[in-house]
Amino acid sequence: METILICGGTGLVGSQMITTYSSKYKVKVLSRSKRQDSKNVTYFTWDINNETMEDEALVDVDYIINLTGAGIADGRWTESRKKILVDSRVQSNKTLVKYIVKLDKKIKAFTCASAVGYYGDRGEEVLTEVSPPGVGFMADCCVAWEESAYLLASLVERLSILRIGIVLSTKDGALPKMLMTKNFGMLSYFGDGSQYYAWIHISDLVKIFESTLVNSTYKGVYNAVAPAPITNKQMMEGIKDKMDSSALLLPAPSFALRLVMGEMADVVLNSTRVVPSRLLEQGYKYLFTNVGEAVQDVVEKKI
Repeated sequence: METILICGGTGLVGSQMITTYSSKYKVKVLSRSKRQDSKNVTYFTWDINNETMEDEALVDVDYIINLTGAGIADGRWTESRKKILVDSRVQSNKTLVKYIVKLDKKIKAFTCASAVGYYGDRGEEVLTEVSPPGVGFMADCCVAWEESAYLLASLVERLSILRIGIVLSTKDGALPKMLMTKNFGMLSYFGDGSQYYAWIHISDLVKIFESTLVNSTYKGVYNAVAPAPITNKQMMEGIKDKMDSSALLLPAPSFALRLVMGEMADVVLNSTRVVPSRLLEQGYKYLFTNVGEAVQDVVEKKI
């Protein structure tokens, strides 16, 4: 049985990976605090600020996934918060480099998370993996994140980077916030709702990560999003149709979002019309390509 090390594995995506992968692989998880081991799952600690980890975390590891990063929308973007957001991503990769070299490990495949925020606010421009980075903090953060991932290039047989869109799950992330007014008989879109959102069902994302590890044809940057980006308003209309057709669909004005969230409002107001060109070229078969059906599935399965 092969072994996958998941860095930052106690968050939304990592938790789903553990559930999915532990029936087929031995799973090791690196996090800031020790957790209780379970069948095929072993937890280890690291301190990325001091670039330290338990050596045993890398023993017999075949594949590494790095999901580490402070939550982009967990607090207002003060200068100190921005530093935390960048450092948590960059320092995790630097820590991996230090210990892979120290232990003289050769890893079969390494996949690092990134985000579609790499492209910045691009309106209706169709964005593929070869599109240049945008401007603004999210783009700068993602560029630094990806540059740090490439520090591992000479230490692994294959390296992939996944630029992830909005992850649809009921357990955390954007969707619970989008649905939080549903019980009051209304749903909201942000601003005028014309901004494009790239999204992905969490089960597809977990499957894509696995593909980058075990399928030797995967290498380089991939947009980990569903094939058809839609506007924020279209997304909420699709959710409304599947979840509660009687709900009122109302706008949340841009000025109000800026007032409450400051610069962090970019997270919901930026337009990123991202398409997964390379995944489609690889022949990846999506589980979900319709946003309403994807939301209905995660709500019904409580995932």
